Amino acid sequence: MSNPVRRYLTTTARRFAAFGPDARGLAAVEFAMILPIMLVALFGIISVTSVIALNRKITLVARTLSDLTSQNDYVLDATDIPNFFAIGRAMLTPYKATSNPFSGGPLRMTITQLYINPANGQARVQWSRGDDARSVGDVVSSMPANLIGKDASNKVLPNQYFILGEVSYRYAPAILPGVAAVPLKESTYTRPRVTANYYCVRMDKATPCPTS
Repeated sequence: MSNPVRRYLTTTARRFAAFGPDARGLAAVEFAMILPIMLVALFGIISVTSVIALNRKITLVARTLSDLTSQNDYVLDATDIPNFFAIGRAMLTPYKATSNPFSGGPLRMTITQLYINPANGQARVQWSRGDDARSVGDVVSSMPANLIGKDASNKVLPNQYFILGEVSYRYAPAILPGVAAVPLKESTYTRPRVTANYYCVRMDKATPCPTS
């Protein structure tokens, strides 16, 4: 082997040997490798905690809508219902009820009164207001059977009404597009509480209680 070639190989070997213990830039390399993992973990934690908080708020909004409505013997379509929805939107704070890049949205709310047909136990819509309002007379098959009152012979009791509060929200923040998209939904059933003269919550003072 000629001397120039030998010198070249020797020099190259020494340079590679010196590269091993050279730690210059090691911290930068490690940081570059760890940074993506840290960011994913950070945004993942933020997304998970936001989903939990939003899910809790959605539950509270649904309960509040049905609870506020059921405390009245009648509600006004022009004033009471919009006020109930305004309260629901306020309860979502600090998250926005409208579509936005930080938490997704929008918040969709519906209040429905159901009548339980004593002949067959079906829950039928009497009136419905909101973003996903149901049609009068529609059967709500998701009504829990254990909420319907029955006598000792298992016969459905008459004059049963329920207020159904339904809320949905699509959590989809821009920080994790397509990854953290989670549809949040909640439904709450409440019996009307003012039953001295009426078993139902009348819309705009309508009488008698509807049985569509």
